[in-house]
Amino acid sequence: MTTPVFPPLRAAYEPESFRATAHALMDQLADYLKAALAGGEMPVLPWAPPAVNQERFATAFPEEPAPELSQAFASLMARVLEGSHHLHHPRYVGHQVTAPVPLAALCDAVSSLLNNGMAVYEMGPVATAMEHHVLAWMASKLGLPSSARGVLTSGGSAGNLTALLAARQAKAGYDAWNGGAHAGPPLTVLVPRSAHYCLARAVRIMGWGEGGLTPVDVDDHFRVRPDALEDALDRATRAGRKAIAVVASAGSTATGAFDPLEPVADFAQKHGLWFHVDGAHGAAASLSPKYRAQVKGIERADSVVWDAHKGLLMPALVTAVLFRDGARSFDAFSQEAHYLFHGDGDDARPYSDVGLRTLECTKEMMPLKVYACLSVLGTRVFEEAVTASYDQARRFAGMLTAAPDFELALEPDCNIVCFRHTPAHVPPEGWDALQVRLREALVSRGDFYLVQTRLPRGVYLRTTLIHPLTGDADLEALLDALRSAAARP
Repeated sequence: MTTPVFPPLRAAYEPESFRATAHALMDQLADYLKAALAGGEMPVLPWAPPAVNQERFATAFPEEPAPELSQAFASLMARVLEGSHHLHHPRYVGHQVTAPVPLAALCDAVSSLLNNGMAVYEMGPVATAMEHHVLAWMASKLGLPSSARGVLTSGGSAGNLTALLAARQAKAGYDAWNGGAHAGPPLTVLVPRSAHYCLARAVRIMGWGEGGLTPVDVDDHFRVRPDALEDALDRATRAGRKAIAVVASAGSTATGAFDPLEPVADFAQKHGLWFHVDGAHGAAASLSPKYRAQVKGIERADSVVWDAHKGLLMPALVTAVLFRDGARSFDAFSQEAHYLFHGDGDDARPYSDVGLRTLECTKEMMPLKVYACLSVLGTRVFEEAVTASYDQARRFAGMLTAAPDFELALEPDCNIVCFRHTPAHVPPEGWDALQVRLREALVSRGDFYLVQTRLPRGVYLRTTLIHPLTGDADLEALLDALRSAAARP
């Protein structure tokens, strides 16, 4: 029997070819996952300079399809898997990007094939229903009222911008969306000095300039000082700015510090300010009975940002923006688009048309992977993952404190640990340069992947213990690897 020959365009959609290619890919991915989780000889990051990878993946695209599509695709994917950063390696302890549960990756394939953009309900009916239920579950875990609603969007930066846009419309005292940034007095937001840089970007995007962010002092643990809030408000007022909101961090990026949310909520209530919590990293603490107290007071927030691609083990990007008053979710983006949105009368703003409330118009089926994993894996696995990672950070801090040649920057609030190697043969004035050199040595060899940060006392190494299968033995090996690297000239 002869194999049918399809024209190139039709061949690109041929189901049996897709079946064969997909089966081969699943075998590749399963073998990769097995090797990555085992660690072994696989480097965490197979380091290569940018120019080298640009040459490896040169843009010499052929005009005609490859003679053997499945084989060509498998060969390309093998190169991708070999040369990429291996976040499933247990010695990945770097940025706040998790090793996602494999089931979620399958959901991404389904989402990509269906391509149900979610601007209007008709384009994403199933995903819209799932998003509603995922957000309701997240809101309940935070202790928000049943009237809370929200949206899923593309990352914490977009999420924080969305929340501040809603705060502006609610608290500015004028219609800034339609009237513009200069339709009323200049505005500002009170933000801890330790907050993520995306908040400074957000106020500039909104046209408020540098003064749109009024910094609030933090303590030695990098938590916002509640007693500094009044001073920050006075400074803003003297500068001719109207403060509309105060932001607190539930897990700051540099150190993982949790701001004291209850006194910040009290301050916001006293002055009639919008209370926003950037819980991109740390809102997941609400899932853990052991560490739930870290976010005590988050239930009083007007808005919360929570990244599922951190504490919920999802692939990037899935960020929830949750509003205490669900109706406020419409305030961020208020324009009309009658070619998309057909609501009128009592249903002028249908909640089921997600595009009314997000930065994105065509949005992938973000809720599919969260909903599927909660449904199939159950909620306990995520609760245990948060508790285990926070526990491990405390054990690692104990290792560092017990080692005379290491210095712990501060006791960890979550799964982020900052520290530095301080061997006796290196004087204190050389410690900053040493940390930089040590990180470069370990990363370039592929032994571990960790990052660095600058704190008031200097440069520190920074680990995020976000891989569920990273163990104490891996962290002991990290300290030994740093010692060995420091001993080399």
